[in-house]
Amino acid sequence: MGAGGIGGIVAATLTEIGSAVTAVSTNATIRAAVDKAGYQIIDEGEQRVIRGWVSPAPEGRYDLCILATQPPNVEEAARSALPHLAEDAPVVVLQNGLCEERVAAIVGEPRVIGGIVAWGASMAEPGRYERTAAGGFQLGRLGGAIDPDLRRVAELLEAIGPVTLTQNLRGARWSKLALNCAVSALGTIAGERLGPLVRQRRYRRLALEIMSEAVVVARAEGVTLEKVAGTLDLEWVALTDADRAATLSASLTAKHALLLAVGLRYRRMRSSMLAAIERERTPAIDFLNGEVVARGARHGIATPVNQRIVTTVWAIAKGEQKSSRETLDAVCAPD
Repeated sequence: MGAGGIGGIVAATLTEIGSAVTAVSTNATIRAAVDKAGYQIIDEGEQRVIRGWVSPAPEGRYDLCILATQPPNVEEAARSALPHLAEDAPVVVLQNGLCEERVAAIVGEPRVIGGIVAWGASMAEPGRYERTAAGGFQLGRLGGAIDPDLRRVAELLEAIGPVTLTQNLRGARWSKLALNCAVSALGTIAGERLGPLVRQRRYRRLALEIMSEAVVVARAEGVTLEKVAGTLDLEWVALTDADRAATLSASLTAKHALLLAVGLRYRRMRSSMLAAIERERTPAIDFLNGEVVARGARHGIATPVNQRIVTTVWAIAKGEQKSSRETLDAVCAPD
């Protein structure tokens, strides 16, 4: 369900290895492009074409559903798919944010598998897809069990990238959420790819402030955070009172250096939220920074930086502001 950057790569790769795949998209332009010329994939500078087709709606009966729409469309996609699923068919949630609980309310929690995407992709034009960062998936259940269905889905997705399994899906999701809140915010508000932005200290500081608020809210939610991709420790990255009081310190310098390294790894990544705004679609901001703001409010935790991000992204989506570095400068936290 979904044939944008991530969905297109997933559908094309599974088709390439011989799986019986039906890709579904409500976008007629994408459907026409793939039906005419196949999936045009660019990966590490090499291009290949995979013949396939995209349907406007599910047809028939399926033993697996992969949700790869933008977060604002995930619940509608789950409802559309449900009548076409076999009784025991798993539903894999690839969206950023905390969408597993939303999908579980529709299809039932026992079906739901959370899939954290640790790689990047963009759709430069309908039917033309580029992998912008290497990586794989982290899969888990809301209840923490690692069962045969989870392992079977992992084996299938290995065709796309390496897969790890987690018994702490909530912790992994919250860590990825904190990172997404920073990365998507910078790219969407500035209107640029990530690489040039993380080279600027003031933008790294903004990212650190965004993630720090998310970490505080996660703690209040009772979440034990997992390292992102096994290396990025959000508990350590979160700014302390000493970091904020210092102009320069070993701790703050190390955090900036780590963020720079992570940003350069994903330097070619372009915000999918920015792409949604450009296509006049609903941005996923309420599922990212908005989730931090809403859950923080429940616990009486102020999240002013994430609130500024939410307000600014909605202003861009409504045409009241433009994506630019000047707009990003206006929301930067003091350094």
